[in-house]
Order: sequence, then structure tokens, then C-alpha cells
Amino acid sequence: MAVPLQLHTPPSAGFDEPFGMLHACHGRVERTLELLLRLGTHLAEYGCDAQARDAAADVQRYFDVAAPLHHGDEELHVFPVLRAAGKTALADTLHAEHEQMEQLWADIRADLQAVQARQMPDDRALTDARQRWADFSALYTSHIRMEEAQAYPEAQARLGLAERAAMGCDMAQRRGARYPDAVMPKGAGGR
Repeated sequence: MAVPLQLHTPPSAGFDEPFGMLHACHGRVERTLELLLRLGTHLAEYGCDAQARDAAADVQRYFDVAAPLHHGDEELHVFPVLRAAGKTALADTLHAEHEQMEQLWADIRADLQAVQARQMPDDRALTDARQRWADFSALYTSHIRMEEAQAYPEAQARLGLAERAAMGCDMAQRRGARYPDAVMPKGAGGR
């Protein structure tokens, strides 16, 4: 019996903890990448069955919607702080990796749409797709490690409470969510 190809997302930090949100998003990225890699194995064994199509849709939805918002959070709130702190090379590397991931995503998205349309690629096409997926996963995993070990600690240490609250408020607004007013510090610029 096949292992279900589902993406489970546990509760995460709120917008009042923007770096907690960024870390939680990394956890979701990692789970989605695991699902993508398991999908390749599943396709080789079972083809484009309903489970494979659902998993492909879950992965596509995450990287079409949530991942760009997450990258936007970093581009707007983390990388400028790094540059101001003299960590321009780190910010530039992470930015370049965002662009590389976006380019790689276009082909992977097409792969996932083919699965959802029940257009099972031949063995060679599936092998090529799985290699793209593995390369994408490896890049993302390395990127996450660099952000968590270097970028987030540096940025978080340089942002005061009011700046972090404004960051969380912006993150919520860009998602159409409500910032928790009860925790909004005075002068943090909430809505």
C-alpha cells in the first residue's frame, strides 16, 4: 500500500513573531520539498493516480502562493537590514538564489501540471523531472540553512521591538490577514 502523499501543516507562529513566522515557513518549505521528492517515487510506481495528482496540486499551490510571499518578506525586511549591517555579499547571494529558485520553479511547475492532467511522462522524462526536483530541493535546503544560520540571527539582532512589529504588520497586510492589534506596541505603525 502506498504511503499517502499529503502535506500537513501544524500551527505556526503568529505575525506578532515575524521571525518565528519565517522559521515556520521554512518548515513548510521543507515538508513540501519532501512531498515533491516522494511524488517522484510514487509516480514511478503508481503513475498519475489521484494521490499523485493531489500531491502535485499541493506542491504547486505552495510554491505558487506561499513561497513568493515568504521570499518577499525576506527581500523587504531581512536583506535590507543585512546590507545596512555591511553583510551585502550575504544579502546578494540569498537574493540571487531567490531568482534561481524562481527560474527552476517554472519547469517544475510544468511537470506538476502534467501530472495533474494525467499526462504521465515517459521514463526518461520522469527521470529528468525527478533530477530537476532534487536539484531544486538541494538549492532550497542549502538556502534555508544559510538564512537560519546567518541572515535571520543578524537581522533579528538589529531590529528593535517596534521594527519587528512593523515587519509583522506588513507581512500580515501583504497576505490580507489581520495583525494582532492586542500585541501591537505603541509607535509600531500598525493598522
